[in-house]
Amino acid sequence: MTTRTPALEIAVTGPSGVRIAGAVAAARVELAQALALGGLTPSPATLELSVEAAREVGIEVHVLVRARAGGFHYDADEIALSVLDVRRAVEAGADGVVVGALDAGGALDLDAMARLRDAAGAASVTLHRAIDVSVDPLATLAAARSLGLRRVLTSGGASAAVDGIDTLRAMVAAADGAIEVMAGSGVDAACAAALAGIGVDALHFSAKRTVHEQGGVRMGSAADGVGGYEVTDLETARAVVAALAS
Repeated sequence: MTTRTPALEIAVTGPSGVRIAGAVAAARVELAQALALGGLTPSPATLELSVEAAREVGIEVHVLVRARAGGFHYDADEIALSVLDVRRAVEAGADGVVVGALDAGGALDLDAMARLRDAAGAASVTLHRAIDVSVDPLATLAAARSLGLRRVLTSGGASAAVDGIDTLRAMVAAADGAIEVMAGSGVDAACAAALAGIGVDALHFSAKRTVHEQGGVRMGSAADGVGGYEVTDLETARAVVAALAS
């Protein structure tokens, strides 16, 4: 049986990352800020310029809507904020949104997810890695499918997708083509082919490298966050593509 080549989604933080994703023929980007925190909702200006770049290179922009770092059990204000962020992202030209909310027991928050889905209108909705910290990822996949979501982004409940490959394989079988399974977390050239081999619909990766600046002043308690930042790296992205082609 011939292995299907999965679609590629690259996590980026702005228009330069979008252009790199286009250069390696990715299907889409997940646009976020603060990737070191697991990703947060990007600014309106970042979204505007990223959508412009995406239209130039012919790929989709899917916006991460996440109001804060930490867990995925949200209060009423946080859900209301996310619903508004979803609406505004779609109005600004996003092709899809990436969202997730769990209830107090660790299951998918069906009411919150329905509100987020409805706010997206006709745009694509992806359930992010909240599924991996839910009490039962396979049950969460079934719930996402029942809500009519387009896909789930998952590591199979492991820290890295390659370590959750058995659960990912079970998810692909359970999805039965009715909802896409996208493998993400720690995806690189070393494991991309193995993950593609189990039949996932897409691979999600950041292809990032850290840029360190020389010099500068110390900023007191903020010093640990100064002097380095992450960017999307073309050669890292190309390495993943090459691994899938070999």
